[in-house]
Amino acid sequence: MAAPALVALAHGSRDPRSAATIKALVEEVKAMRPDLKVEAAFLELSKPSFQTVVDRLVKAGHDEIVVVPLLLTEAYHAKVDVPSAVAEATSRHPGVQVRATSILGLEAHFLEVLDLRMREALAVSRVRELDALVLAAAGSSDPLANQAVARLARVWGARHKLPVTAAFASASPPATGEAVRAFRAEGRRHIAVASLFLAPGFLPDRAGELAVEAGAVAVSAPLGAHPELARTILARYAVGAVELVPV
Repeated sequence: MAAPALVALAHGSRDPRSAATIKALVEEVKAMRPDLKVEAAFLELSKPSFQTVVDRLVKAGHDEIVVVPLLLTEAYHAKVDVPSAVAEATSRHPGVQVRATSILGLEAHFLEVLDLRMREALAVSRVRELDALVLAAAGSSDPLANQAVARLARVWGARHKLPVTAAFASASPPATGEAVRAFRAEGRRHIAVASLFLAPGFLPDRAGELAVEAGAVAVSAPLGAHPELARTILARYAVGAVELVPV
């Protein structure tokens, strides 16, 4: 009996770098589990769409599909868009089980990836000593999603024994520029910004621009296609595959 197919479902972006990064991450997953059928899909703005991928899998004979949402926080897309897309796929394909797992989320071990990206950024800037850190995320109108980012920021700051502030590219203050300026007002000059985004796009670019304008010495790249994220996707899939098994 074939294992359920895995669909890694990202939001999507008009920026082609975003889809390319998601597909590279999915290639990491495939390399770890060559026995699985693994596909990338997008809710909007990028191709292939989720419904297109589900149609293709069903046509190929897959009747069990586990969907892992590539989202970092439990905000609108996780609570509304993903369940809606799964419900539509299920209604269009009676008899096919389509189950979404919990989101990728903000795992503490993602800080290893943040640190790697930060080291890469600092190597370019040639700055060795930092005074403060800013953790930049997309931001949400859901305060719980923003609080999750703030909690991860505190853990990250404690890890490096540096003051840290969470900042957001939209929907919630402070913006990255405001966070950097607040630290500079305290007399701190070497402030680095980590990009808590999965892939490049408008929001991480804007967050980085505002940070540099405000005086940040380095801005890291998004998390990107890293094995740690691929392993987390497979961990989510494993739970979802078990849940498909009838009791």
